[in-house]
Amino acid sequence: MPKISIKNQNQMFEYVPDKNLLQLLLENEIFVDNPCNGKGSCGKCKVRVVEGNLPDISETEQKFLKKEEINEGIRLSCLVVPREDIVIEILQKERKHEILTTGYMPDFEFNPSIHKKAFQIRKPTLENQSSFEDSVCNTFGIEKFDWLLLQQNKITDEKVTGVFNDEELIGIESGDTTGFLYGLAIDIGTTTVVTSLIDMNTGNELATASMINAQKRFGLDVLTRITYGLENPEDSKEKLQHAIVNSINEMIEDICNKSKINRKNIYEISIAANCTMMHFLLGIDTKSIGKSPYAPVFVKSKNILAKDIGLKAFSGARLYCLPSVSSYIGADIVAGAYVCQLHKAKENVLFIDIGTNGEIVLSNHGKLLSCSCAAGPALEGMNISSGMRAAEGAIEDVKITDKGIEIKVIGEQEAIGICGSGILAAVKELIRTGIVKKDGAFIKKEKLKKSDYRYDMIQLDGRKREFILKSNPEQLLITQSDVRQVQLAKGAILSGFYALLKQANIDMNQLDKVIIAGQFGAHLPVDSLVGTGILPEAIKDKLVYVGNSSKTGSYMALMSAKAKQEIEELANQIDYMELGASEGYERLFAHSLLFPNFKSI
Repeated sequence: MPKISIKNQNQMFEYVPDKNLLQLLLENEIFVDNPCNGKGSCGKCKVRVVEGNLPDISETEQKFLKKEEINEGIRLSCLVVPREDIVIEILQKERKHEILTTGYMPDFEFNPSIHKKAFQIRKPTLENQSSFEDSVCNTFGIEKFDWLLLQQNKITDEKVTGVFNDEELIGIESGDTTGFLYGLAIDIGTTTVVTSLIDMNTGNELATASMINAQKRFGLDVLTRITYGLENPEDSKEKLQHAIVNSINEMIEDICNKSKINRKNIYEISIAANCTMMHFLLGIDTKSIGKSPYAPVFVKSKNILAKDIGLKAFSGARLYCLPSVSSYIGADIVAGAYVCQLHKAKENVLFIDIGTNGEIVLSNHGKLLSCSCAAGPALEGMNISSGMRAAEGAIEDVKITDKGIEIKVIGEQEAIGICGSGILAAVKELIRTGIVKKDGAFIKKEKLKKSDYRYDMIQLDGRKREFILKSNPEQLLITQSDVRQVQLAKGAILSGFYALLKQANIDMNQLDKVIIAGQFGAHLPVDSLVGTGILPEAIKDKLVYVGNSSKTGSYMALMSAKAKQEIEELANQIDYMELGASEGYERLFAHSLLFPNFKSI
């Protein structure tokens, strides 16, 4: 069989020549950036061919690759099917990402579903030959328990500890182990996963681990992963589930090692996630979410054995999955709504989680209405010509002055791309300085005087105008297409914002508070949100940032049986509004596409 050698990673593997190069690399766990999951629409999966031959370059590849890149042997791995021995270089490397792990925490009373009780147990004597089972029932005041606990009986002491899930006995331990009671609060996002180890006796967070969602190899957004499932019906559910379960198990091992805690003392795992991620976690088909009428298989909370999906903790550990509302208003949003107590608000509050989907919940004095708007991946750095995740080397802030362009780079390294907060800041500056007009088009360079500081910032690629963000050592550009991507995201979010207010008969000035939640939202300053028109100027002084409210809601469910119940009740109180079906939405969306008009040329 032919071989593929990775020159700069000292790796080599044999292959059957029936798949494209990207598929072969991913199957052998070799990282290649592929936001579109091999659809040939992002141009990110570049590799350099050092030795050997690939099929002739296609027209699609030519659209994404510069002449210099083609001359250097660079190809798009998703668009070539190798047939012989080749030697390649991988051009990207996985970089350390910034992941938000904290957020606002309201006051609440601890009363975890999982708890322990320690008692003396009578050992049998000749006079009293009570069975172990009867002794346990008498000791804990219960009628029966799962017979499998008898198989695990390793009691060597007269003192025993019972592990309870509410009133159900789920474990019996020798000695007094009440001091060892741990749980996990987890937020599974489309992009990132955060896991916190919690001492359930005190509520203290002992350690936190975070990582990029390993399902990224199947696509960087929800719909791409759903499409992967549709195109690979045989084993996609298992692969998607294994990817996230294995990631969580890795994080469990990491935080247990950090804290010197045995994973067998983890008795409950609480998880908040969007609706699709929850389906993937439980190995449930997402086909129905990806096509009209976009109905999920389930939205109710789940309380199951963690080991049933392969999570490694105490043998009887429970997995609690928070409830969703609909396909696009998931448990992460329900968790955030609960953390912010939207159902108890005595004012008009708007809650928004900005990401690939912008989920919005409006609380009209406690009456809850929600919607989801397809913002697209531009605000997370994807579908942008020089876009990347918020990792080391990403531009995260931009200022344009008459002295030049100032950039701030994550990790204070050489800039290699621009992330979501960076592209938003850049577009805000382009609008503020008049380089981009209200309709989203670049100004014409020929209308500027050569003495104008903006003149040399604009270049022409044929008839296309581009903004030169950085020149050396490698040019980074913001193209007209990049601005349009941000414009579409802005239109989606702002139109959702206005549609909810219209449905609730609330005027903009009647809003008392706007809450920004989530991993991405926490990195967006007010100036960028308002300067691009994603949020109206009128609410500039009403913004509140709450951080990772999804993980906080997961934590509250872990630490309080009452919180679990209230979260489930809250999910039933949130009404969902389908934007596309609302009256006049197309006109509203078109109006919402317009940028603020700061300067005219």
